[in-house]
Amino acid sequence: MLYKNNKLLIDKISVDKIIKKFGTPVYCYSYDQLKKNIVKFKNNFNKFNPIICFSVKANNNSRILRELSNLHLGADVVSKGELILALNSKINPKKIVFSGVGKTFEEIEFAAKKKILLINVESESEIETIKKVAKKNKKSIDIGIRLNPNVDAKTIRQITTGKYSNKFGLIEKDTIKLIKKYKSSKYLSIKCLSVHIGSQITSHVPYLNMLKSIQKIIDKTKFNFEYVDLGGGMGINYGENRRNLDYKKYSKQIEKFIEKNKVKIIFEPGRSIIGNAGYLLSKIIYIKKTTKINFIILDTGMNDLIRPALYKAFHKIIPTKRKFGRIFKKHEFVGPICETTDKFLSTKYYQKLNEGDNVVICDVGAYGKVLSSNYNLRNNADEIIIKNSKVFKIGENNTLKKLINR
Repeated sequence: MLYKNNKLLIDKISVDKIIKKFGTPVYCYSYDQLKKNIVKFKNNFNKFNPIICFSVKANNNSRILRELSNLHLGADVVSKGELILALNSKINPKKIVFSGVGKTFEEIEFAAKKKILLINVESESEIETIKKVAKKNKKSIDIGIRLNPNVDAKTIRQITTGKYSNKFGLIEKDTIKLIKKYKSSKYLSIKCLSVHIGSQITSHVPYLNMLKSIQKIIDKTKFNFEYVDLGGGMGINYGENRRNLDYKKYSKQIEKFIEKNKVKIIFEPGRSIIGNAGYLLSKIIYIKKTTKINFIILDTGMNDLIRPALYKAFHKIIPTKRKFGRIFKKHEFVGPICETTDKFLSTKYYQKLNEGDNVVICDVGAYGKVLSSNYNLRNNADEIIIKNSKVFKIGENNTLKKLINR
């Protein structure tokens, strides 16, 4: 994304022209950026060629998933719906892992019949349910056991998943107990030790602590795992700071780990693959000026992008027409939803804006559209993609008529 003659371009295409054709609000994805992210991710870990299972919960657009399949990625799914979508998107079943704490008997049976790579289990009760499925279908089911390593990812509290206070995974002693109890089961084949400690992680240190916790389990059980699933959580730079994950240090530690344990590594990235490849295009409806604040009221709201309201997440907002000079007054970019938390960005100054101007909310490819709703009975944003210098729709939303008559 760059300016040319003070007009904003995404992949060399004018954002204003895109908006003129497709309207606002609209989610816009860059295929070029998506592909660059995948190539970069693979290159960071090219010495051991991991299985990369894209986290479908980050973005479940079927066209995006088909593109990921074409680029040889697998999928990390957390529901039957996500699994069906991944399979329909031509993702190789042997590159699909099924995670989550609340899988039902029906979901487990469906996954087993599709012969996916792994079902990552998170409790003994779930293991017993998988055993029942296996007995019913007279087959052995490949599983991973998810460890909760009690590692603080030092990120947003709401997206930390690797501490004992979180609902995910099994503590060390229970992990060891279950490995010993089920390692010779006729109906279960323990293939993997799995872990995922959170999201938007920008320091390699929590990952190194995570590897130490995994090594403890391996040393204490003497069990030969075929895979170790290191989860995802790699953060991106949303623009509020310059800190980036040191992939080189992380990769070197994994290489040492592999050399010692002779395992295949699985990753479950989401945000680092799709986050900065997505933009939310919007129009300024009104500018409401008060003594201390200029409220910039957009035609998109928290029903389209809830991350700022839910997590106080930061997203840059960029005008499609660059004007030089700043107005030194607080600007608050807000939506039309009847909630005080329906706001995107507060800044001490901004360039001059006019009603009717277009803006771009950046880095919304992950956990943007998937968390959208029809709150206040509003249509939510359509989705488009730019690929090979062409822009086209990749998803239809409910019309207002359908919403009212449902």
